Parts: sequence; C-alpha cells; structure tokens
Amino acid sequence: MKVAITGASGHIGSCLTRELIKRGDKVKVLIHNTNSSLQDLDVEIVKGDLLNKNSLEKLCSEVDVVFHLAAKIAIDKSERDLVYKTNVEGTQNLIDVCISAGIQRFIHFSSIHAYDPHPLDEVLDETRAYIGKTKLVYEKSKAESERIVLDSVSKGLNASVLNPTAVVGPFDFQGSYLGQALIKIYQNKLPMLVPGGYNWVDVRDVVDGSISAISKGRIGETYILSGHYLSLKELSLLISKISKKRIPQFLAPLFLAKVGLPFINLYSNITKDHPLYTGESLHILKNSNKFISNEKAKKEFGYEPRPLFDTLKEAFAWYKQNGFVN
Repeated sequence: MKVAITGASGHIGSCLTRELIKRGDKVKVLIHNTNSSLQDLDVEIVKGDLLNKNSLEKLCSEVDVVFHLAAKIAIDKSERDLVYKTNVEGTQNLIDVCISAGIQRFIHFSSIHAYDPHPLDEVLDETRAYIGKTKLVYEKSKAESERIVLDSVSKGLNASVLNPTAVVGPFDFQGSYLGQALIKIYQNKLPMLVPGGYNWVDVRDVVDGSISAISKGRIGETYILSGHYLSLKELSLLISKISKKRIPQFLAPLFLAKVGLPFINLYSNITKDHPLYTGESLHILKNSNKFISNEKAKKEFGYEPRPLFDTLKEAFAWYKQNGFVN
C-alpha cells in the first residue's frame, strides 16, 4: 500500500510514518520547513505546503491512502490568520486534489477541540455539537475543517475523521507544546500549577487507531481517540514518581495566573520560548471535559489506550535517550 501523509514531521506524524514503514507500506510525506524527525527513514519527500496545490498534486499522485495531519496550532493570539488559512483553506485544497486523484481512503485528523466541551458534567462523545462561539481560532478552524471533510463525502471523498485529545509520548522530535510542558514539570521549571486538567492519550495508541481506521473506519464517521483525564496536579505527581524530583508546589488560582500572564509573556519574549500559560491555554484547562468517551473507537477499532503512567515513563526514557532531558 502507498500512503501519503501531511504533517509527517509532527508528533503523531513521525510516529505514524515509522509504524507504516514497519508494516511494509510505501510512504510519501509533505514537508514544509523541516524534516529532522524523518531523517534516515525510507520515505519519498515532497516539498510544499497545504496552500500550494501543485505540491499537493505531487503528494497524492499514485497513492492509495492519505492521512491529513498537518495543521497550524496556536495557544496564543499570534498568527491567527495563518492558523485559519492553513487549517481550513489548506484542508479544502487537499480534499479537492484527493477527489480529483481518486484517492481510495482519506483519514482526517481533527481534534477534540472541534467539539463543544459543555456541559462539562456530561459525557462527550461523537454526538456532541461542534464548538460554537469561541475566542480560540484553533478550535474554530478545526470544527470548520472537519465539517468540510464530512461535507465532501457526498462529493466522492472516502473519508473518516479522528479526534484525538492531548497527545503525549515518545517520538516527539519537534518538541510539541505538550512535550515542552511535560519536560518543564519533570525538571521542576514550571513556576506554578493551575487548576484544571486534560485528557491525555499516548501517541502510539492514536497511531494504532488511525491505522485501524483505514479498513475499519466507516465513511463519513468521526471517532474520538481519547485516553485518561488527569488534573495538572495529578499529572505532576505521576511525573514526580518517574523523575524522583519535587513537582511545582504552588497551585495558583486561575485569577492569579491570569494576573501573571503579562510577566509570563514578557519572559517568553526575552527567552524566545513559547509561553505555556496563556489566556487561551488557561481557558482550555478550565473548560476541559472530564468525561470524554472513546467507546465508539473501542467497539469498531478495538481501540484500547494504555495506562498513562506507562506512557509517561516511556516518554521520558525517550526524551533522555534523545537529549531533551538529563
């Protein structure tokens, strides 16, 4: 089988690429800025991006399956226009090319952020409404791009949609936002913890689910690939057991964290580092649903996320091996 992947240099993409190669599939990847995570892998590289249809036509030429992972992620207000343009217009460009090329299967990676998390005390599954009014352009763009994919099924796109939660684990070559947060907790470099939490899932479980979706995913259906909900404090306690170091001790109320945002942003500008606490990320933590269901994927894919402690232990072993932590 010949497979094309957008976003192959990202966390999920690099792990997916490796697994497909291990299976014996031929893999073609779209690369925009960097391919360091794909060094020494037997892949065909196409230079380009989602806004360049010529490169997308090269990517989709003579392939059976397309995995669409590429997306612009932002947890602050920078690059709002580029986030929307990449995630929405870029997805439409790829769909147009796939329909024209007669691609057999299209697996679209959306996000749990496409769904409205409210009400927070009720189970969130694939029947939940899309996010409505939101200040976060990423959420808006993921909901709209998912709608575009599902609407294109009637035009001949053989598509299924996957909605992972917060992805963690090994093969994080580019240093994702979540990976940076985990490392700072591990090194006790977060100035404080805040209330709230998230649903965390192993990147390898997401990859297993996405490969199962090729043959088991129903056309026009969406599948949540979630893991386990933990608050930031609970997550830090797990990491402390692995690192055998102190975790951040100060649990700041959200209002105090928001007061400190200008100083966090100033520090980030000085150090040229992405701020991990932003107004947007605090909003996400506060409005995260604890009851995200993966029953549909379990039933149809045999999806079964592994224990989060195992994920974190193996992630930090990988981070050590690759020089991210001492």
